Amino acid sequence: MKRTEEVCRVPRSKEEARTSYNRLSKAYDILIHPFEKKQKQAGLDCLAANPGEKILEVGFGTGNNLLAIARSVGEKGAVAGIDISDEMLRIARRKLEAKGLAGNAHLTRGDATQLPYDDNAFDAIFMSFVLDLFDTPDILLVLQECKRVLKKGGRIVNVSLQKADTLSNRLYESLHNAFPAMIDCRPIRAGRSLEEAGFTVVEERDLSMWGLKVRCVLAEKGQNAE
Repeated sequence: MKRTEEVCRVPRSKEEARTSYNRLSKAYDILIHPFEKKQKQAGLDCLAANPGEKILEVGFGTGNNLLAIARSVGEKGAVAGIDISDEMLRIARRKLEAKGLAGNAHLTRGDATQLPYDDNAFDAIFMSFVLDLFDTPDILLVLQECKRVLKKGGRIVNVSLQKADTLSNRLYESLHNAFPAMIDCRPIRAGRSLEEAGFTVVEERDLSMWGLKVRCVLAEKGQNAE
């Protein structure tokens, strides 16, 4: 495989990631969220959460997506979220409480490679700029766990930087390799990874951010999936 086709690795530990996002939490909505808002909204549109559904967000950050999902599922539905950062969880919970949406929200700090939920528990799963933070071997573990906790026929939406042999992507990956602690998100092939985990890809939408390719992928867990 050519070097330009390889997905960059993520060298930092999960504890280092937790510490980093704890530090970033207070500034996240100012420094990061405005630049990802459009792409995340495209993912939420693709998710199309329905009243009464039970939906999990993996890597909920400061809770902006959770707010939108909680409103969509309504009082008869429920939202759950897992994130590695204690401080992100605290901010997200405070936002949900301020909007009166905490009653049907269940947030957990933890590791997405070991989801603390029952099999077939959720109608849908949402991830945005999260899967591309995991080291390459962990991507499949995360998606296998997502498949386990998703109901048969359930759907998953993932938004992430997309691996592409373009000048902007190559420059960005060079910066990631040089400063992995600061530039931790890197382009991946989410659609291929979802298929490897046993999902059926239904739709892929191409987006962009800072000249980088972003892809929104909608996939389903088959009715006969284990």
